[in-house]
Amino acid sequence: MRAAVISFTEKGRLLSQKITDLLNETNTAERFCFHSHTDEKAQSFDDVCVLAAKLFDACNALVFVCASGIAVRAIAPHIKSKASDPAVIVIDDCGKFVIPLLSGHIGGANRLAQLIAEKIGAVPVITTATDVGGRFSPDSFAKANGLAITDLNAAKKIASAVLDGERIGLMSEYTCKNIPPEISMDEACRIGIYIGTDYEKKPFETTLFLPPKNIVVGIGCKRGTPCEKIEAHVKACLEAAKISEERLCAAATIDIKSDEEGLLEFCRKRKIRLLTYSAEELMSVNGCFESSDFVLKTTGTDNVCERSVVRSGAKLIMPKTAENGVTAALGALPVNIDFERKML
Repeated sequence: MRAAVISFTEKGRLLSQKITDLLNETNTAERFCFHSHTDEKAQSFDDVCVLAAKLFDACNALVFVCASGIAVRAIAPHIKSKASDPAVIVIDDCGKFVIPLLSGHIGGANRLAQLIAEKIGAVPVITTATDVGGRFSPDSFAKANGLAITDLNAAKKIASAVLDGERIGLMSEYTCKNIPPEISMDEACRIGIYIGTDYEKKPFETTLFLPPKNIVVGIGCKRGTPCEKIEAHVKACLEAAKISEERLCAAATIDIKSDEEGLLEFCRKRKIRLLTYSAEELMSVNGCFESSDFVLKTTGTDNVCERSVVRSGAKLIMPKTAENGVTAALGALPVNIDFERKML
């Protein structure tokens, strides 16, 4: 997760450093401080609306240390959909309250607010009905288990049915643990969840289809390859394998490509992780891979895309293909569904 922590006052600056240190334990966070209260470890800004426009689509989470009105006005022009908006959290500069404003479930704002509040000794102010009532939330469940929500309207109907006390059906291609009392394996339910990969399957009158986001694409490319060429080849691979792009969870490559702008842009646009490994790590992977003497001479490993997929923990499901200076391979990570799993 890439997070931005934004502050305005001297108290806010000090708190923003603490919050950033906490976030950097497991994620990547940057600090942005108003020009009159900044330091050498933060990026200075003059206009929060300009800053919000820059960060809104680039980050997974925005943490404002300020009055909630400031944050609301800064993000308002950029709000699009709960499916794509980042988590937005507001914290007063005294550190008393942590308030998720936007993307509480899918973006993870509620869970992030709880974690930050616990660490800084604040009160998390959660207003989402399912969370307040301690009930099953399809959005949070999907996010925590790496499942793609394909129908926001169906997700809303599931949440509403849960609050009304209606039993929710479940059909899954994968083993599920800790199924809550709101969920039933009875296919006779009016409304339910299907976890799998068959886009045509609709076992319930109202079915929320949750395919796993477990596909890793291994990528190799020439230096300076534009994002468009990478996108075109990956799209062709996914289509050939009959896999939807929304199932992508990560791209994997060799560490010398960690600053490759086309590859970074590819990941940013999809908000997926970029996993990088050293040549030594890749060569230590067991398996039968297509070998290239040229790639070995230039990178230190005989194969980047296939080896990086397997190094990520995924099972190789499509071997290396090449087009316009881009090589790609696809792999699938194991899917384990746990209804008690939490985000972050």
